[in-house]
Amino acid sequence: MAARILIVDDESIARENLGYVLRKEGFETVCVDSGTKALQELENRDFDLVMTDLRMQGMDGMEVVEQTREKYPSTEVIVVTGYATVTTAVEAMQKGAFYYLPKPYQIDEVRILVHQAIEKRSLRQEVAELKKQIQSQQTFPLLIGQNPKMITLKNTIEQISPADCTVLILGETGTGKELVAKTIHQLSNRSAKRFLAINCGAFNEELLANELFGHEKEAFTGARGIRKGLLESVQGGTILLDEIGDMPLSMQVKLLRVLQERTLIRVGGVEEIPIDIRILAATNKDLKTEVDTGKFRQDLFYRLNVISLDVPPLIDRKDTLALLCRHFMKRFSDAQAKDVTQLSDEAMDILMNYGFPGNVRELENIIERAVTLATGSVIEIKHLPTDLQQLKFHIQCQRKSDFLTLEENEKSYIAWILDQAGNNKTKAAAILGIDRVSLWRKLRRYNLED
Repeated sequence: MAARILIVDDESIARENLGYVLRKEGFETVCVDSGTKALQELENRDFDLVMTDLRMQGMDGMEVVEQTREKYPSTEVIVVTGYATVTTAVEAMQKGAFYYLPKPYQIDEVRILVHQAIEKRSLRQEVAELKKQIQSQQTFPLLIGQNPKMITLKNTIEQISPADCTVLILGETGTGKELVAKTIHQLSNRSAKRFLAINCGAFNEELLANELFGHEKEAFTGARGIRKGLLESVQGGTILLDEIGDMPLSMQVKLLRVLQERTLIRVGGVEEIPIDIRILAATNKDLKTEVDTGKFRQDLFYRLNVISLDVPPLIDRKDTLALLCRHFMKRFSDAQAKDVTQLSDEAMDILMNYGFPGNVRELENIIERAVTLATGSVIEIKHLPTDLQQLKFHIQCQRKSDFLTLEENEKSYIAWILDQAGNNKTKAAAILGIDRVSLWRKLRRYNLED
């Protein structure tokens, strides 16, 4: 599609001549005779470049430059004027103009400048798109799959990230609440600044106050100098208050004040220090219940709960399990210089039947262990943790019948233990907690002898 150029000049001949030259170059042009009309055109459609005269009645070219760069930062602006001075040239460039072109100008010079300006805009758009793709790849790898709950979560994250509002992230331990917070930060306008997570349950009240707010010199024994707190050190960025439900009530009062006033007072200080940060909070607790029982302040809950996100447990998104396994296998294979790329059907079967009380974090640990133990390209049952290996027996039983007899259960279990013990009867008897004679009798009874 041809680049679109807006020409702004109150002299009709100059306007038409420039438009003619640029149309011959294959550009789409729109010509207006005032700065006011130029801003109206910019509001209605997208332009790659604005070429504006400097001296015009009403809104002058300098204001066109300023407003265009402020409202439409991806659009380049070239100032064209017959009243060129060093002062106006410097001012135009400071306001963001791509170039300052004095009249009379050479047609070839105009062609070159226009192509350069449009190329700059194209490069900027490409960089922005690549940055967006990279951010998406970095932030969404564990929020993958077509599970309806995950799609809703991702869509909500993309919608609220630029809004700069407080967000409360809810979910079980290990579901990826911190990942969600990092994603919000990276997709926000604060992404170039710092992201920091602090576990509110890891400190007692005094230490937490010192960590968050910092302290003044001699605020307490050993405070030899001023120390900025974490809230102050994240100026312009985002802080995640993880396990907010474990924050002491007295600290909740202080946090509420920070949210209301956007200022803080260091420990031992009196001066109010303004802060510009986005606060996110996360918890695995039911804060409404905590409010009802008096363990969490109602006013703070409402302050935090501007937007709430529910991160579903892994058991509710088992359809994403294979994708997550592939992601973790690649990550740990790359880290260990291995080529582990597959899970055996039996190993995958076990994972699909496992409840994952530790959620995605537990799956990550399981795959890291398996990749470490694997000697080939495939993760087998023997590479999984022992408690998961024992699921094989239960899965087999469930598939045979929902109602197995006690004898059938015992026979299947003994056969499985023998297999796990490499048919070593002494080892199998020890695992079963019986002597070799008792095992031999059961093997005869169930026709499991060699």
